[in-house]
Amino acid sequence: MYNFCTLFDKNYFSRGLALYYSLEKYCQDFHIYIFAFDDKTAEVLEEMKLGKATIISLEEFEDEELLRIKPTRSIAEYCWTCTSSTILYVLENKKIESCTYLDADLYFYSSPKPIFEELGDKSILITEHRYSPQYNKQLKAGKYCVQFVTFRNNNEGLTALRWWRDRCIEWCYARYEDGKFGDQLYLEDWTERFKGVHVLQHLGGGLAAWNIQQYVFDKVNEQVTGTEILTGRKFETIFYHFHYLKFYTNNKIELGRRTLNENVLNIFYKPYIKFLEEIKSKISLFDNTFDPHGKLEEPAGWKSPILYIYRKIYGIYNIFNNSVFLR
Repeated sequence: MYNFCTLFDKNYFSRGLALYYSLEKYCQDFHIYIFAFDDKTAEVLEEMKLGKATIISLEEFEDEELLRIKPTRSIAEYCWTCTSSTILYVLENKKIESCTYLDADLYFYSSPKPIFEELGDKSILITEHRYSPQYNKQLKAGKYCVQFVTFRNNNEGLTALRWWRDRCIEWCYARYEDGKFGDQLYLEDWTERFKGVHVLQHLGGGLAAWNIQQYVFDKVNEQVTGTEILTGRKFETIFYHFHYLKFYTNNKIELGRRTLNENVLNIFYKPYIKFLEEIKSKISLFDNTFDPHGKLEEPAGWKSPILYIYRKIYGIYNIFNNSVFLR
């Protein structure tokens, strides 16, 4: 059995459920521990009775150290701070062989089995951003992405995990400072600092807006196959990271600040956003007092003609009316 954990609050509720349902579709033997980061999320998740999930509330999860530093962090910073602690909580309290943390905005397109086969008998798995050259932010955001991180419940895994938790409690902020940024830059030297670390090589794990320009994709029925443009190397798509996807109160959606071609929009974004809307309708049957997309107010700067022309010329910011994705 594959054991996962993730965390989200009501503003990421629909994404978190999409992650769960994608695992349910492609990963038959799994269990996921969902850390509910507000009372509403915990309440509705419990009511939904997800068959392969255990819901863990903040009251159960937070310890003295986390509660001590919580007032010093923003909501996002506190979530980053807690990533390592969620994994450690599961390993220490559930007595399982290993646990893989997943960002709530991941979505699976096939089984994660090839990733774990590649890990073999190593104790820790990390994934690279694999930036496209034009979007390389390695100096600030790091070579590795905290999106899919596996730790075995052994000495090698726990040594690295406890070190990471201690560092995040000491410092975890949404700014670059002294070689640190959030929880992510702490991973930079793990292949030298710790034993048993494996860096994922499968191109189908960790696709995202910052690297998708390097590939072309084909979809036959439910199977999505990618080809690396530079080498012609083919691979099965395992998961996509829908980072920076934002919903706004004026029925607009932003897909981020990287170029996304029609191939990517049609295969990944349009079906995903349509599925999020279906999930939103399902959630409303249990509770319709909140928006599970976490809609934001539209930034005033978007109305600038200069910015509009710039976006059109360079194909970035990817701002669409919601109706585009519901056809």
